[in-house]
Amino acid sequence: MPKKEHIVVGLDIGTTKIGVIVAEIKDGNEVHIIGVGSSPSRGLRKGVVVNIESTVESIKKAVEEAELMAAVQINSVYIGIAGSHIASQSAHGVVALKRQEVSKADVDRAVASARASAVVAQDRRILHVLPREFRVDDQEGIRKPVGIFGSRLEVDVHIVTGALSSAQNLVKCVRQAGLQVVEIVLQPLASSEAILTEEEKELGVAMVDLGGGTSDLAIFTEGSISHTAVLPVGGQHLTSDLQIGLRTSHADAEKIKIQHGVSLAEMVQGNGTVEVPSVGGRPPRMLSKSMVAEIIEARVEEIFDLVRCEIRRSGYEGRLAAGAVITGGTSLLEGMPDLAERVLDLPVRRGRPVGVGGLRDLVNNPMFATGVGLILHASGINQRIDQAYASVGEAGSPRMWGFLSRVRTWLLDYF
Repeated sequence: MPKKEHIVVGLDIGTTKIGVIVAEIKDGNEVHIIGVGSSPSRGLRKGVVVNIESTVESIKKAVEEAELMAAVQINSVYIGIAGSHIASQSAHGVVALKRQEVSKADVDRAVASARASAVVAQDRRILHVLPREFRVDDQEGIRKPVGIFGSRLEVDVHIVTGALSSAQNLVKCVRQAGLQVVEIVLQPLASSEAILTEEEKELGVAMVDLGGGTSDLAIFTEGSISHTAVLPVGGQHLTSDLQIGLRTSHADAEKIKIQHGVSLAEMVQGNGTVEVPSVGGRPPRMLSKSMVAEIIEARVEEIFDLVRCEIRRSGYEGRLAAGAVITGGTSLLEGMPDLAERVLDLPVRRGRPVGVGGLRDLVNNPMFATGVGLILHASGINQRIDQAYASVGEAGSPRMWGFLSRVRTWLLDYF
């Protein structure tokens, strides 16, 4: 079956911003951005929906902006999920091989065995089951076991779960905005697809997505994901610190952060000052830029210290030869990579989305890492589905289409 051009949409529902990215997947699986929309996020706290009505309105505004730019009607979306409710665990699966050669069905059975062995509470939902390593008899470190001879197949998987209520509320908001949810994707997993190279994943790398309400961590080693975590601190905490420390409104604190904020106080040159609006009708005050920087630096240092502790707790300290990559809107603060290097004791770079064409200049910003990653994730799924359809043929019998439907369901479930 020849591949056709089709539209995919990534919806990044963040604590401070709703982002919508529309892309056209062309022949050859090329991703071309054709529309971008964004809107201030109202109704979320630390990545979790706390006001459905406000969240729905924010989603609608971002979608309308993206539709106008792309000149298409958006009906279905891939959405990202984060928040402190996200958790991960490892699981192990093993199956006996019916034939001496490993088949795709054997791989499926092994992954299903690992999934079934995981202990997941009833109030949680499995978001991803990600194979890390396969073993055939005594052969370890296998990534693509199909075709290898043996009698026993084992797999280690990384399972990501989220609170069922949080996922349900997220889906409810999207549906009330008039959209269908194709799949829920862990935000750091999506971001990693947009900013990490295969070499970094192979050598070992920690990706830190600094969002508004949370900071997402994903660790990759030997080419596959090894650990995920969501830390309940982000850019909004910097703004709140400035609001309290400077005794100003939240909106003015945000403006000061964006216009004058730096992550390292030592980067402030001279005796520069910034006008700080007061509250309650009081006159504005002139405060030093170094004071602003000191407030920001203290919180950013705390964030990266939490990241360092999580890396140590995961057991991957000393195994990240490629260092760390920071992304997300908060990573744009000047001096952020320098402070991260100092705290993490790792080489650090700021990651921007890559791997797309079209209006890529509009998304060449760390704040669009998750949105672009959702598009790339979706394009990979559609490629596997197209291959599955093509390998079976174009028969039109009800039995054949039922099989194809099951193939699609399996692919969306596991990938």
